[in-house]
Amino acid sequence: MAGCQEPPSASLERAKKALEHASNMGAIKYAETTYRSAEQLVQQGWMEMARQKGRLGPFRNFKPADSILNLAFETANRATEEASTYVRNSEALIQAERTTLKSELSEWKEGLNGALSRNKVEHYWNAAELAYRTSEILLNNREFDEARKMVAEGKESLKKMAEMITAYDNDDSSKIHIWRRWVAETVESSRASGRYAIIVDKSKHRTYLIKGGKLIHTYDSEFGYNPAHQKMFSGDGATPEGKYYITEEKGYGRSKYYKALLINYPNASDKVRFEENKRKGYISKRARIGGLIEIHGEGGKGRDWTEGCVALTNKDMDHLMKYVGVGTPVTIVRRSDRWP
Repeated sequence: MAGCQEPPSASLERAKKALEHASNMGAIKYAETTYRSAEQLVQQGWMEMARQKGRLGPFRNFKPADSILNLAFETANRATEEASTYVRNSEALIQAERTTLKSELSEWKEGLNGALSRNKVEHYWNAAELAYRTSEILLNNREFDEARKMVAEGKESLKKMAEMITAYDNDDSSKIHIWRRWVAETVESSRASGRYAIIVDKSKHRTYLIKGGKLIHTYDSEFGYNPAHQKMFSGDGATPEGKYYITEEKGYGRSKYYKALLINYPNASDKVRFEENKRKGYISKRARIGGLIEIHGEGGKGRDWTEGCVALTNKDMDHLMKYVGVGTPVTIVRRSDRWP
């Protein structure tokens, strides 16, 4: 620096540039306390320099101003370093969290395969993936807090998805004995009477025609767009699970879907369950139980698409209707691990 009689203009300029650099490096946001201190020191150094300029030449002493401005320069550099460290650490942390989220997304996708839709949890996985992609944009914009929040939201979505899958698996395990019993009763009744009966297995996408307790024919089948759950109310897209019988045959021209066999949904058990679900608040008090569940034609689309009916190809409907009619038992289970 120049001697004590020369204004420390170079020191002032250097401190200002250091402060500007700190600002450009994000110090105002990520090292605000240190940045504000440097900013204040620059102001103090400049004021002290101005004060000394106002004095008579022999009495001027710019050394205190020069010291303050040097301290401002060092403080501004420290603010830059603090901001850089914060950014570096934040980027590493968020990248690690994003890597974990990406790995979890892939594992769930591969592990569940088509079951994401089956378990009604696809929207949670999609929300997590959207959060992952959004976090990248926020990270690139140095919105670190928002990026971390987005990653956390993605993980929370996967957590909810896992909880729903666990609940579904528990429900599945608790009811398998009921489905086994329904199938066994249907087979035994057919064997005892020597008559036809129909068993529908939603998990296998099969409809079985039996007679005298023996398998006669198997039909590929499609169900409601929400096939993996018991029907709760009208419009839920689920195919009901229970023991029913055919109440009406609809030949060509009498059904919207080629030909159809109407079953007695809702039966007494369905009505009891529907009212109980309403009472417990599982479904809306304004929900309706619905009806018009059929085995009908127009199937063969390769996906579950009905409102809750069982869809076969038209050719299979022609075949099935040769053997069954009003009164034929129809047992629908979510899955059957023993028969056929």
